[in-house]
Amino acid sequence: MAINSEWYRIFLHAAESSNLTRAAQSLHMTQPSVSYAIKQLEEELGVRLFDRLPKGVRLTHEGEELLRHVRQAFAELEAAERSMKKRLRLNEGMLRVGANGAIIKHFLLPILDTYHERNPGIRIQLSQERTRLILDRLKKGALDIGCVYLPVADEEIEIVGSQISLYCAVVGQAFADWSQEVLSAEKLARLPLLMLSPGSSTRSFIEEWFQMQGVDAEADFELNSLDMLAEFTERGYGVSFLPRAYVEPQLKDGTLVELRTEIPLPDRQIGVATRKHSTPSMAAKSFLELLIH
Repeated sequence: MAINSEWYRIFLHAAESSNLTRAAQSLHMTQPSVSYAIKQLEEELGVRLFDRLPKGVRLTHEGEELLRHVRQAFAELEAAERSMKKRLRLNEGMLRVGANGAIIKHFLLPILDTYHERNPGIRIQLSQERTRLILDRLKKGALDIGCVYLPVADEEIEIVGSQISLYCAVVGQAFADWSQEVLSAEKLARLPLLMLSPGSSTRSFIEEWFQMQGVDAEADFELNSLDMLAEFTERGYGVSFLPRAYVEPQLKDGTLVELRTEIPLPDRQIGVATRKHSTPSMAAKSFLELLIH
């Protein structure tokens, strides 16, 4: 016979009151029902838990040991219930998000600020990584949400929302004269090209744009971050391709100049990705509502 967890609750009340009748009253049960449950528990465990006295009951040595474990178990259950209620109210929990630098700066950060202000009890873990690593961590359950450039072709990943990101070709003042004409991809490729390191989705996006126009573009500078691309571009080392929102301040103050191209760079879509067939935590669900509404 499997042990009925209710027997332990009855045992706890009986042990704390040292009286089966009072235990029955606090449990809203009859005294015979309490006695029966205690007897069943003793038979199942194979030990005597109480000595029966003329007025009440007293725990045996084994009963004292069991009481210690049962109290701890019920305390853990009560703590678990409190934790679930706090999570429901977003008073505690963890949010794990992954994205690349550009998406963090101009898409995620304002939303994270709002979320953090509303839910200061939620611990936020933010990982700045490439799309491939973000998707891998999502599939392993190491992230709750990933914000990545689309398209994403993975059967284990679900895209639950998206937003457009505009890209542009920019140069520093050293090449500002090139902004006076509309440039073909072939002519643009004559300038020194600054790109992210191979393997990034942004690098592939730019290379595919050139290839669609019959140009095999070769990078003169291969850098690891958009910040470095913008820095070297401002210093006059060539042309780079960056999210418009990312370089808006530099375009306004003139330290970067946008180039016009015969075929505009296509818009990119930022996708909000989650692991398919996986229920998000309460913390993640609340953040998703901010992201996609």
